[in-house]
This record gives sequence, structure tokens and C-alpha cells, in this order.
Amino acid sequence: MKNYLNFETEIKDLENELEKLKDPFNQSGLSEVDTQKITKTQNELDDKLKSIYSNLDPWQTTMVARHEDRPKSKFFIDNLFEDFISLSGDRHYGEDKSVISGFAKFNGNSVLVIGQEKGEDLNSRIKRNFGMMRPEGYRKTIRLMKLAEKFNIPIISFIDTPGAYPGVGAEERGQAEAIARSIECCMELKVPTLSIIIGEGGSGGAIALASSSKVIMLENAIYSVISPEGCATILWRDPKKMLDAAKAMKLSAKDLLDLEIIDEIIAEPIGGAHRDKDQVLLNVRETLSRNLEKFKNMSSDEIFNDRKSKFLKIGRKKGFIDNLEDLSSTKSKINTLDKIKDFKKYAIPISIFFVLALFLIYYL
Repeated sequence: MKNYLNFETEIKDLENELEKLKDPFNQSGLSEVDTQKITKTQNELDDKLKSIYSNLDPWQTTMVARHEDRPKSKFFIDNLFEDFISLSGDRHYGEDKSVISGFAKFNGNSVLVIGQEKGEDLNSRIKRNFGMMRPEGYRKTIRLMKLAEKFNIPIISFIDTPGAYPGVGAEERGQAEAIARSIECCMELKVPTLSIIIGEGGSGGAIALASSSKVIMLENAIYSVISPEGCATILWRDPKKMLDAAKAMKLSAKDLLDLEIIDEIIAEPIGGAHRDKDQVLLNVRETLSRNLEKFKNMSSDEIFNDRKSKFLKIGRKKGFIDNLEDLSSTKSKINTLDKIKDFKKYAIPISIFFVLALFLIYYL
């Protein structure tokens, strides 16, 4: 049974009609299949899908990104890689089932694969904690990323999480510290790192694994510091204003590419990735192959500096600095601030000296 979103009512009606037309049996028995009408209905369905999905607002895009039939990390790992060997545990506390990780072969070469997994049904979603990683999950991925670096193995991450798990136990075990360490580890690696946001890229839970050489998004995925509902609740005390929040947050792939926060968008079939998973698989495979090839002739230092430079430039071209040559304008501002700080060190003693001098002159 297909699951439809609330803006897909017309699509649902057309698909139901198409299924009836393709069925050679009706209530009264065998009937002829009207191929002409099937073709007409199929064309109507294609036009409707194109019309709706080419004009999604940010909240509708969020719903598509969260679609329960959307391909998950496990789907990509099972179908893109060979000889996958799953590795578990952080060597401190335990295993985190919300993240799948291990070494595999991609196009005949060794890679480390990391995937945040939400699960396909209720039982698997509970087991996977709905894709919300705990501290032990981040520490596990840090351990494996450092291991991959030792053997010069590229790292591929699939991002799909509403955010890191905010439970009391997770906080007691150092959730914030684990996320910070993961970001630090990702930024320091001297091997190619590719992150593909396949669904939700929620807050620090996503960026902990998405601080990569290349950050790539599926066309209808989202990437944001907080959910639209959470943002609306904080700003307007009304979670129903999630559309306004989603628009303001610029969380779609198109907006983020324009802001140069991500590097590339992978096209999805019309109607979303869940309508043609095989096509999405081909698109992701081609993107991974092409991007890994770019790093083959780069040294470890070049890979590190390329990632560092990319993240330092975020927000500068579209923000308060236009010149990206060597961030000289930033350096000049820092130098100015340093001078102000140095002046403040001596400002108080100098002021006291002049006050005392004036006091002595006045009374003597």
C-alpha cells in the first residue's frame, strides 16, 4: 500500500484510476484493457507529478524528506557496496543501532561507509531510535574514521536524522562533547570524505558527520539547524507556523547550494526518491564515483587544506565579506580587534594616572 502526503490527493486519485485500467478483471469478469485510456491517464499523472513537485514549498519539501517510503541508508549500503563488514561499539560504553558503519568495496576500492538509519517499520524504527544517534554512536564513528585515515581509505556517510538523541542518558554520557569531537575529527581527516544527505539533515546530529570534503544532498532532502516545528515554537510560540519557519530557514537543497553550504544536488525522479529507488541508486552511484575520482591525484595535505578552505569560505561570499582571495579583510579586522584589546589593557591605568595628576595640580 502506497503512502501519500496531504498535497498528493490528485496524484492518489490518478494512480488508483490507472491501476483499475490496467487490471484485466473487473467486478463482472474479464474485460478488455483500454490502452488508449491508460496512456492518457499515465500522461495526466506524469504532468500532475511534474506540476506539483516542481513547485514544492519548503514545508512540502520537508514532508517529502521525511516520507516513510523514502530510501534509507541501509538500502544504499546494501545496493551500492560489496563485501560490507559491519563494525560495532565505541570501546567505552556500547553499541548504537541508529548508525550502521563498516568497511566495504565501492568500484573495487576500499571505503568506510557510515549511515544514519531510521528504520523501515515500527519495530525497526524503535530499534534504530528513529535515526537519532547517542554519544556511543558518534564515538564509534570517530574510532572508525581514524582507523580509515591510517590506511588512507575514503569515507562515505549517508545522513538521515531529525537530530542527535536528546535523552537524559545521552546527556549524562556527554552528547554535546561527542558531537563536538566528531566534527573536530571530520575536519582533521586527511582522506577524502563524502557526505550525502538523503532525507533529514537535522542540527548537530547531522553536521557531526557532514563536515566533509564534499557535502551533497538529494533534491528533496533538507538540512537545517533545527526542525521547522521547533523553530516556529521558539520564535512564535506556535508550531503551526512551520511553513513560515521553513521558508525563513532556507533548508532546501536549492537554497543551500545557492548559499554554498553544500556542494552538489543529486536529482530525484519526478515525485520523489521513493517513486523510483533504482534511478536514485544510479544517480548516487554516479555522483560518488565522480567525486572520489577528483581526490585520487590529491595529496593528504591538499585534501585537508581543500576541506579547510571550503568551510572557512562559507557565509563570506553571500555575507559580510566579498573578497575570498586570502581572507585578508578578515585578518585586518582581527588585527584591529587585537589593537583595541591592547589599548584596553592600558586605558584604565592611563585614566587613573591623569585623574591623579589633575587632582594633585588642583590641590597643590
